[in-house]
Amino acid sequence: MVITQLFNIANIFVLPFWLLMIFLPNWGITRRVMESYLPYVALAGLYIYLFINSITPESAQAISSTQLADIAPFFSDETAVATAWIHFLVLDLFVGRWIYWQGQQAGIWTIHSLVLCLFAGP
Repeated sequence: MVITQLFNIANIFVLPFWLLMIFLPNWGITRRVMESYLPYVALAGLYIYLFINSITPESAQAISSTQLADIAPFFSDETAVATAWIHFLVLDLFVGRWIYWQGQQAGIWTIHSLVLCLFAGP
């Protein structure tokens, strides 16, 4: 139950950042919020917590393998999937932030790139 709640919280947690970058990119509050590294610290803390809780001797052996057939069973565990999903959320938000700042610095429209990053990921 806790893993499901953390998963849901993380998904909701990133949404305001995306909404600000996409719909209010030139708003002063958006700029101040996107300057902060705190969202990444929070998500990294959650990622580390889930990662530690998803590692067992069997899963450590599975993810250290170079064979897909050995790695695939690791993702049958909810905690492992939540860990991977948080990893994607952090990476997507980090890249989205970079796209946002590049657009701000160059004075160009980035909505299309941000939407693609949000839904298709880097």
